[in-house]
Amino acid sequence: MACWLIKEEPTHYSFDDLARDGGTVWAGVTNALALIHIRKMKKGDEAFYYHTGGEKAVVGLATIASDPYPDPDAGDPKRVVVRVKPVARLPRNVSLAEMKANPNLAGFDLLRISRLSVVPVGEAHRREILRMSRARARP
Repeated sequence: MACWLIKEEPTHYSFDDLARDGGTVWAGVTNALALIHIRKMKKGDEAFYYHTGGEKAVVGLATIASDPYPDPDAGDPKRVVVRVKPVARLPRNVSLAEMKANPNLAGFDLLRISRLSVVPVGEAHRREILRMSRARARP
């Protein structure tokens, strides 16, 4: 099972929206590298839900609920989508600033290629983000 980080502007579709709806089609991705990542997703993979904009934090866990399939609204066979379902809100948000300051997250694609809307999360980085979400925030 792989892990991914998917990014969304909370004013567009927040984790709370995902939880309320019980799932959604993850669509609208046009970046070639992000689409390559989506094509590698498998049903059952885990995903961190990241709020962009003013929040800039990992806020929840989701699951990839379908294998990738062509975006029925795109009119372009290269564009693919997956279904995403909520799992749980994290015990506390993990901010981008915290992640940047954590040497255990060195090399994490979110920190290297910040504009990408979908990035893979290696197992060590996955464990560290989960650990950070359970740790007490420093004042």
